[in-house]
Amino acid sequence: MLGEVLRGLAAEPRFIPSKYFYNERGGELFAEITRLDEYYLTRTERAIFDGHVSEMAIELASYQTLIELGSGNGEKIRWLLDHLRGIQRYLSVDISVEQLMAAASDLRATHPGLEVIPVCADFTSELSAVRDRISSGPVCAFFPGSTIGNFTYKEAETMLRRIADLVGSGGALLIGIDLAKDPSVVERAYNDPSGVTARFNKNVLAHLNEKLGSDFDVQKFEHHAEYNREEDRVEMYLVSAEDQVVRLNGTVVRISREERIRTEYSYKYLLATFEALAHRAGLDVRCVWTDEKGWFAEVLLTAR
Repeated sequence: MLGEVLRGLAAEPRFIPSKYFYNERGGELFAEITRLDEYYLTRTERAIFDGHVSEMAIELASYQTLIELGSGNGEKIRWLLDHLRGIQRYLSVDISVEQLMAAASDLRATHPGLEVIPVCADFTSELSAVRDRISSGPVCAFFPGSTIGNFTYKEAETMLRRIADLVGSGGALLIGIDLAKDPSVVERAYNDPSGVTARFNKNVLAHLNEKLGSDFDVQKFEHHAEYNREEDRVEMYLVSAEDQVVRLNGTVVRISREERIRTEYSYKYLLATFEALAHRAGLDVRCVWTDEKGWFAEVLLTAR
């Protein structure tokens, strides 16, 4: 973690990997974001499941192991799991151990016949800890919430290739992607007037202070999110309100007034662009489900 953060802060422009949003407080704030009127993503994805989960269940009937990448508070797996009859084991994978263990405990209580296996791991860099816990039978990965949009196209292709390798030939991936739309709709989702997204963004600094002993003054940074129309992505930043010096494990980082630290990309895909990217990664499109407005899609892919 220290190495990644130091490399990001030494880069030009500076960045902090978005996965470090998710300590316990970050998970709570993100759950609050998903309930905001401006944040269309979660309720739109939920509507897709409400309308099509029976079709999804038919397509996934032969799979015995379900792996969720970035399982968070365990809410989204319930949209799907209650409709899958063949699933014998569920592997929840997340970087936040607090959320991971709490969600696993809740799921064991409500699904006593299901083998629930929590795996605390950074799935963005290593899947061996997940692979070691797969026993036998067909495997399906579940990657909801448009998290794939946090990766550049090159990074996303690499991530999809690693998932294809994880599930193996004939394995499946059910993935959520946020589709390109009116930029004003997208910008409102990342700049809510109540300031929850701003608190979520700044919390990454509190997380670094907690884990690395750094001394970021959270109050000296401002939240900023903008839509890059050329790249079809939201870019989220922390902007320094003044010249300041931050220390991380003996390393001094000098940050100028109005200098920006990027904390997140969120790509909004054309469906054809995503399908081509997935194909290059060794995954073929089997089914696509979208909402009525065409704002979001759940894509079922099969590994070659």
